[in-house]
Amino acid sequence: MNAVLTDWSALVGRHLLHLRRMPDKLVSATVLPMVFVVLFGVLFGSAITIPGGDYGEFIMAGIFTQVMITAVPNTALGTLEDLGNGLVDRFRSLPMSPSAVLVGRTVGDTALRAVTCVAMTAVGYAIGWRLEGGVLAAIAGFGVLLLFGFTMAWLGALLGMKVKSPEAAASLPSLLLMPLMFLSSAYVPLGGLPAWLRAIAEWNPISAVASACRALWGNPAAAGDSFAARNPIPLALAWLALALLVIVPLAVRKYRSATV
Repeated sequence: MNAVLTDWSALVGRHLLHLRRMPDKLVSATVLPMVFVVLFGVLFGSAITIPGGDYGEFIMAGIFTQVMITAVPNTALGTLEDLGNGLVDRFRSLPMSPSAVLVGRTVGDTALRAVTCVAMTAVGYAIGWRLEGGVLAAIAGFGVLLLFGFTMAWLGALLGMKVKSPEAAASLPSLLLMPLMFLSSAYVPLGGLPAWLRAIAEWNPISAVASACRALWGNPAAAGDSFAARNPIPLALAWLALALLVIVPLAVRKYRSATV
């Protein structure tokens, strides 16, 4: 076990070192999300009203969730690049854990999302958004958010080993995830949907993550009487745990034979 942890820490350190040496990645990962915060929080927030709260505060959890989803194409492209430049073949020739390369990639990409969250939080506070649930609840909310980003990174790694071209790695995640994103409570409350569609949206994992963050941050919630609407935090954790239990073994197994 110690050898596995050593391999993991070495590969995580490699990716974190890349972030230090490639500041352009940090810029590209923070500027657009900050623009989203201003766009949705100020422009849309002044034009849209929701029952029981301010839309600018409601949408912040949705923007954070959307940014975590970008881990899928980014990690997929990074994994595909590692396969194409021969890096994976070199690592396979070493006596190291098969999961280390993927752990390094996913943890490194999640660390990048953490930096993005700091920048988005600063801009959010500048335009009037507040974390109303207390320090520990705020930390827990970001913990759920980054766990979601970590899960999305693993999904991206798996897709990156399944597809054969950068174009597919960039476009396929959007085709799979954007319908789920829009059919969720990330952007709007679900009260106006037909009952059958609202039930689907409430049980959507993206809705669970966004609602869990709102509950922990003390922001306006998407009201509802269903179990999913009343228990977003345990539901989000259950969805993410289930996803990791399925995706991680599949990704590690695929890594053993993945080629470009």
